[in-house]
Amino acid sequence: MYKNLVAALAAACFISPVFSQTAAPIAAQEPLKIGFVYVAPLLDTGWVRQHDEGRRALEAALGARVKTTYVENVAEGPDAERVIRDLAAKGHKLIFTPSFGYMEPTLKVAQEFPDVKFESITGYKTAPNVAVANARYYEGRYLAGIAAGRMTTSHVAGYVAGFAIPEVLQGINAFTLGMRSVDPKAEVKVVWLNTWFDPSRERDAAMTLFNQNVDVIAFHTGSSAVMVAAQERGRLAVGYHSDMRKIAPDAQIVAVTHQWGPYYTQRAQAVLNGSWKSGRVWGGVREGMIKVEGFGSKVPKAVQQEVLARQQDMAAGKLHPFQASQAVRDNEGKEVIAKGRTLTDEQILKMNWLVQGVQGKLP
Repeated sequence: MYKNLVAALAAACFISPVFSQTAAPIAAQEPLKIGFVYVAPLLDTGWVRQHDEGRRALEAALGARVKTTYVENVAEGPDAERVIRDLAAKGHKLIFTPSFGYMEPTLKVAQEFPDVKFESITGYKTAPNVAVANARYYEGRYLAGIAAGRMTTSHVAGYVAGFAIPEVLQGINAFTLGMRSVDPKAEVKVVWLNTWFDPSRERDAAMTLFNQNVDVIAFHTGSSAVMVAAQERGRLAVGYHSDMRKIAPDAQIVAVTHQWGPYYTQRAQAVLNGSWKSGRVWGGVREGMIKVEGFGSKVPKAVQQEVLARQQDMAAGKLHPFQASQAVRDNEGKEVIAKGRTLTDEQILKMNWLVQGVQGKLP
């Protein structure tokens, strides 16, 4: 989850791990104490839930060699710094901070505790004892767009968005491109909230969109309020972060899920065996960090098979959401991807436009 630091994020470059400095191994007889800081409450679904599933997977994989702790609903800023410092002071030797607004507090505390290893999830600044990791969420968005394009009857989708930062713009644009790849008439209406977690406002935004002929909706916020609203209104929705069929069994067409367990386990194992190194990771469908799953009962088998086939193509490097068979323009008519070209990671990370088919402007 991010705060609105677009210019800073544009300078980031997530690549396969580029490492420096190796840690000393943790004493074999002592369990490695690992801390997690969560930006919102731990609910049954959503951003925090997926990271907690990753924490649990880590525990299951490494057993008595690790002991984990989490602190939930920690605001970005000074409160986060306090919590991170407290975890370090209490002997946690590996601390995961999965929210963009935790990046600077993490770096500050890391200077005070050079023997502690920190993982800034969605951050981009590294240090000798701070690594960063993020996922290519936009890949799952494109695949969900294909499902939405097949399921819509109004040709109008909605999108409830937190902040207008590159990660969110990547998702909106990829979703729209995926949708229009199977439904060229599709339009996407966006409502900006300027917050990550506000269930009542998320719900209100969804209801507003449903009143504007939207019959399928996606979102980039932290709660499941949009899914609940879709279930109540009899509309269709794309689950995000986690599978949300438990709360929206009739509404969900598919979910874009984040898989953090393998990464968290790998990084904890690296601390245990002394091979932990600082670096940057940006993984997607190919690496198993992003996937689409959880098709709803209303989705025909043919649509499910189509989406899963495209996911396999993406994993094999045959499909890229921002590769243009024809020139791609933004919604103001400017060419943003030339015919036959594919955006580089640097261009994707600097994304500051809305693709043709998205209604409205950047806030």
